[in-house]
Amino acid sequence: MTNMRVKNGLLLTMAAASVFLLSGCFQSQAQPSGSAVSNATASASPSATATPTPSASASATSSPTGSTTPSSTGTTASGTPLCKSDSLTASLDSKGGGAAGSVYMKLILTNSGSQPCILNGFPGVSLTSGPTGDPIGAAAARDASQPVAQVLLEPGKSGFAQLRYTQAGNYPECTQVPAAGFRVYPPGDTASLFIPQQQTACSNTNINLLTVQAFQAG
Repeated sequence: MTNMRVKNGLLLTMAAASVFLLSGCFQSQAQPSGSAVSNATASASPSATATPTPSASASATSSPTGSTTPSSTGTTASGTPLCKSDSLTASLDSKGGGAAGSVYMKLILTNSGSQPCILNGFPGVSLTSGPTGDPIGAAAARDASQPVAQVLLEPGKSGFAQLRYTQAGNYPECTQVPAAGFRVYPPGDTASLFIPQQQTACSNTNINLLTVQAFQAG
């Protein structure tokens, strides 16, 4: 009788131990570790900066709102038009003297129209064979020693730009060509004026016989 009780007790103890071990194994397989959960979450969530939003792309390619474009009407900020060749007369004052083979002249533009206009910047100047002839050699280089300023010309008033002509004989490599005078383009104009004055030009386009400053009030 005693042996039966001992056997039954051992059987109950072994059964309880088996249940406990099976329960522990089930829990360890059902619950993933903390690091495994963290890695799965990290791989499933894309980076916030991986792809730009449509609004960001649009703002990156849009043009700035503060940009401005030059006026295509030939007027200044004050509304006064730029001086054009059809309302100007051109002349030269050659009393400026010279030095080291150069002659200094005043290139004068006078408002022959009935409305005020503005000279603003440098004229285009070149030697030419005549009023309708092509330019000879290089056009005048800009001399920036005179600051650019807006020169208001009332009707009948003038502005001038200092023009320097260097003697062609100063350049041994110069291919000398006779010129009948100067072709002058007012600042911002595509039409020109002609000033007759016999000069010797260089057909070489790499030789600058002429330099010109910005317009000043006359």
